[in-house]
Amino acid sequence: MKIQMNKYALVLLIAFFGLGVTNAQTQEEIIGKWDLEVMKDGKVYPSWLEVKLSGVKTLVGYFVAESGSARPISEVFYHNGTLDFSIPPQWDGTNYMHVSGKVINGKLSGTILNNMGEALSFAGVRAPKLIRTGEVQWSKRRSLFDGKSLGQWKAIDKRRENQWKVENGLLINPKSGVNLISEEQFTDFKLHIEARYPANSNSGIYLRGRYEVQVEDSYGKDPSSILFGGIYGFLTPNQMAAKPAGEWQVFDITLVGRRVTIVANGHTVIHDQIIRGITGGAIDSNEGVPGPIMLQGDHGLVAFRNISIQTPK
Repeated sequence: MKIQMNKYALVLLIAFFGLGVTNAQTQEEIIGKWDLEVMKDGKVYPSWLEVKLSGVKTLVGYFVAESGSARPISEVFYHNGTLDFSIPPQWDGTNYMHVSGKVINGKLSGTILNNMGEALSFAGVRAPKLIRTGEVQWSKRRSLFDGKSLGQWKAIDKRRENQWKVENGLLINPKSGVNLISEEQFTDFKLHIEARYPANSNSGIYLRGRYEVQVEDSYGKDPSSILFGGIYGFLTPNQMAAKPAGEWQVFDITLVGRRVTIVANGHTVIHDQIIRGITGGAIDSNEGVPGPIMLQGDHGLVAFRNISIQTPK
């Protein structure tokens, strides 16, 4: 009798692990990072999703919408090829956001019911790993701003007035308006840039136009991924290196593939860390191609100077 029961137990154990393996294989279809495009009012907006395992069977993740930071997903449901999850509102709207989609031929598509109650379609592909090998040999540093004109820059939205101007050798954003992008696009680079802002102001430096380094009056605060020197919503500086508002803040930023190092005011606050995905406000979600340097001008007042760059030889 004891032998017979052990046989049944063995059969159940094999069945249990067999189901677990099948489930894991199915989950592999959705696990990973996805670069998404969302259709809204006839326009395409970038978005991003990560799905990963928590333990042996529960799926969790992070989601970046049109704006805001990466939001945690407490549980991602995946059944019969359909993905579903919900997350509470962040900056906009009062409704929970609901996302549903399917993977077909390696591509993810579906519908987002956003925080404003709008139903939007989306489609996406797996995000590239952007792995680099070998040591980078850098070119000589060259200027991206001559202190006299906007010749190397342009407004990202040509339908709106460009409020940016050059004054006393400084690139100035005197009021909230459009974001400014470099005419030139880049893959990997070492960027030097200096910023000055008044109290309580907020701006940002977007690397390849997709990954925001937060530029904000954060003096005296604890470090955070959404404050000074952070990669917005993803990477938290190891210390708060911001000087008081009104002083010049000096950034030296190195981006190679997904790996970023940020030296702020002489302090290495992020060292060779991986940026997992695009941040809110990115120009697009096409991470595999070059992109511009973008200066955020749709938030607070800010001035920039001494903008220069090095690229791989």
